[in-house]
Amino acid sequence: MKTNAALLFQQPGRWEVTEVDLDGPGEGEVLVEMVATGLCHSDEHMANGASDFNVFGGITPWCGGHEGAGVVREVGRGVRNLKVGDSVLTVFIPSCGRCRWCAEGKQNLCDSGANVMSGAQLDGVTYPMQYQGKPVGTGIGTFSEWQVYDETSLVKIDSSLPLDVVCIVACAVTTGWGSAVNAANAQPGGTVIVMGCGGVGMSAVQGASHAGATHVIAVDPVAFKRDTALTLGATAAFADMDQATEYAKSLTHGQGADATVITVGNVHGERVEEAFRSIRKAGTVVVTAQGSLAGDDVVRLNLTELGMYQKRIQGVIYGTGSPRRSMQRLIDLYQAGTLKLDEMVTTRYALKDINQGYQDMLDGKNIRGVVTF
Repeated sequence: MKTNAALLFQQPGRWEVTEVDLDGPGEGEVLVEMVATGLCHSDEHMANGASDFNVFGGITPWCGGHEGAGVVREVGRGVRNLKVGDSVLTVFIPSCGRCRWCAEGKQNLCDSGANVMSGAQLDGVTYPMQYQGKPVGTGIGTFSEWQVYDETSLVKIDSSLPLDVVCIVACAVTTGWGSAVNAANAQPGGTVIVMGCGGVGMSAVQGASHAGATHVIAVDPVAFKRDTALTLGATAAFADMDQATEYAKSLTHGQGADATVITVGNVHGERVEEAFRSIRKAGTVVVTAQGSLAGDDVVRLNLTELGMYQKRIQGVIYGTGSPRRSMQRLIDLYQAGTLKLDEMVTTRYALKDINQGYQDMLDGKNIRGVVTF
């Protein structure tokens, strides 16, 4: 079949919407008609070259996107858990249920995700999308009107849900909420700083607030984002970390925050250093934001402070734990009116306007932009 998709033909480059060929679903796969996809900063890292395809063994052209929602229209042989008509969210790291990490409840580290960034299907060989006879790397590939997924890369959800809203649960919300609740271990009465207030950061703000933190301090240079954070659970908001750190210390007798969650669009060493200075003894710096894969960034820490103050730096992917379990729980919270998602979707775009959507993100105009098909 034919479908329109946003492809990246080179790095750095811009998304180009063009017609491609798409095979039907194979063994264990389903065909999904996409309804919406969030515009995540991770795909901007692809476009600007910070996430180098050469590191992953990936290929161009590349169909981006990983934060999607749609409806199953066809199922392949051997599909057990999905049927035609099911509404689904994408999971950018699949869950095989058999590897060591899945057995430990850490499905976000599932070994089946090894080939995702290569652009092939989970078998590491098949490419269901082609452009002018050439294989297209898809990873997840939600920047397409139609897409073929392994069923382990999808989560069935209630068909009554607005897919152009809950699509952001597929990445931003699960990642940000888990960063605050799981990785930062936000506690009642605690103090949490969230550095960067895009889709992931706003979800971290909501997670910390839901966990009972007394002080949730949002940090972002954009006034619109600071103001929005105050409506989503932040108790204070500042333009820079120096102000936020001093405020946190003023609340804690000079100790500092229990945790600082880094959710900026592009993390550098100095951001980690700022976060490290902001936390108390036995505090945690949560590094959720993505940096360059070049390996040329440096983090300078006081090693005595690291050891003697028992501080911790914790990396995070997908909020830690099980995305499948987290997504369902977050949707339950949304349906109960506890989790605010509609307020996080700032602007909706047609697929042809995807580059404008990313420019708006870079200009600080959106909490989360969403492409609707």
